[in-house]
Amino acid sequence: MASGKFITFEGIDGAGKSTHIPFVAELLRARGLEVVTTREPGGTELGERLRELLLHQKMHLETEALLMFASRREHLAQVIEPALARGAWVISDRFSDASFAYQGGGRQLSRDKLETLERLVHPTLQPDLTLLFDVPLEVARARLDAERTPDKFEQERADFFQATRTEYLRRAAEFAARFRIIDSTRPIAVIQDELRGLIATL
Repeated sequence: MASGKFITFEGIDGAGKSTHIPFVAELLRARGLEVVTTREPGGTELGERLRELLLHQKMHLETEALLMFASRREHLAQVIEPALARGAWVISDRFSDASFAYQGGGRQLSRDKLETLERLVHPTLQPDLTLLFDVPLEVARARLDAERTPDKFEQERADFFQATRTEYLRRAAEFAARFRIIDSTRPIAVIQDELRGLIATL
């Protein structure tokens, strides 16, 4: 059986990535493919419990990074790897690029430490395609839901998000073969046309 494909959606909070996950999932299902949609942190029972701690509990920076990758290891073992092995396509709302962007760029944890964790948790697996939804910081902040209590990341200052966005763009340049930068300031219909073309290339 052919292995499936792994697609990740990335971007700072408010970039609009989550809006397009159901669209891409339906595109793939229309082609007769099994599609698994999931998210990080989370994706498993343990991961969702860790998600609550990570999004709302203050902790040491290295503890935060370790818990992110612990959740990811469980996510890979329980959801991502079995799905890919049976030929399903996996769409994840965030993966390790988010750790490099948020804990590395935003919080300034050294890249060497994050690379060590990445090698431990998924030494050979990388997404087949990473869609980076990119918007200027002021656009992203304006999109955040004013009716919802923001989590600890959403409460961060502008310089945190600027550093996070900068690191996302740096990774997109470093790993250009798998990254595609999506200008998320455009109308949804225009973005979806682009996504349709990108998915067709896989």
